[in-house]
Amino acid sequence: MQLRISPDRIHYLKFILEGYDNLATLSTVNARQGLVEIRYLPESKKDLTDLLTEITSDIVK
Repeated sequence: MQLRISPDRIHYLKFILEGYDNLATLSTVNARQGLVEIRYLPESKKDLTDLLTEITSDIVK
């Protein structure tokens, strides 16, 4: 899944995802545009979606 977030929040999202062991991995596609790719296992989709919903206001400005 690709997302566009605030470029200055990429590190924050990476830090959050690293705190959830094996939930997902984040790769930066274009740092200037805030484009990131998140890879996850199918069984993690609901947990990841719930997490991203909770932190949306922190990563999109």
